[in-house]
Amino acid sequence: MRTGASAYDEVDGGRTAGGRDGQPDKPFEDETIMHLERDQFVAETSRPVARAPLSPRATAALWALRLFAVVVSLMVVYTFIRQLH
Repeated sequence: MRTGASAYDEVDGGRTAGGRDGQPDKPFEDETIMHLERDQFVAETSRPVARAPLSPRATAALWALRLFAVVVSLMVVYTFIRQLH
C-alpha cells in the first residue's frame, strides 16, 4: 500500500485540484473555469494580484514612460485645438 499518493492521483495522472506537488494544474484549472456561471467567473478572476517587485531602474523607466505619454497627449490636444482656429 502506498502512502505518498492517493488512489485518485494514480487513476487520473495527478490532474486533481491540488496536483502532486500541491499546485493546481493549469489544464484542470482552465477546464473548471469553463463551467462557471458568469458571476462566479467574475468573482474568480477579479481577485487582486500582488504588486511585482521592481528594481529602481525599472521603476524609473516606467515613470519616464508615463511622463512621455502625458507629454505626447498634451501635444496632440494642443495641436487639435490649434487647428480648430
